[in-house]
Amino acid sequence: MLAASPDWGVVLAHVAKGFDCATGTIHRTDPATGLLRLIAHQGIPPQVLPMLLPKIDAIPFGKGIAGCAAERKDAVQLCNLQEDLGGVAKPDARKTNVQGALAVPVLGSEGQVRGVLGVGKLAPYDFTEAEIADLKACAALIASKL
Repeated sequence: MLAASPDWGVVLAHVAKGFDCATGTIHRTDPATGLLRLIAHQGIPPQVLPMLLPKIDAIPFGKGIAGCAAERKDAVQLCNLQEDLGGVAKPDARKTNVQGALAVPVLGSEGQVRGVLGVGKLAPYDFTEAEIADLKACAALIASKL
């Protein structure tokens, strides 16, 4: 059971480690703006963080991996973000050095998008259906606290 006020950095570190991922993010939907607001991140290279933070701090639904997961209310994954030819990943996302990426929506009890949970690997990777289901289960566990 999660504490009343979780330390989202600790939660994210635990999730990323469980998926053997180097990076991760948790975004919360801001009801006032409708944007996904960054509340925790890990593994983003410090040399690109100052430039990248303004771009990942507030993400519209439908933009980037997290925004697409929110808009679709379903998992979005890229085997190799560095070679994304579908236009899901934004150019600056490549500066994280992430290749295999997976984002899932955090859904409330009535199906509303409360946020997005994302993880990434530093090598090309196809997440299995079981891994996608497991990350969705993690998202469901944090939904009531987000």
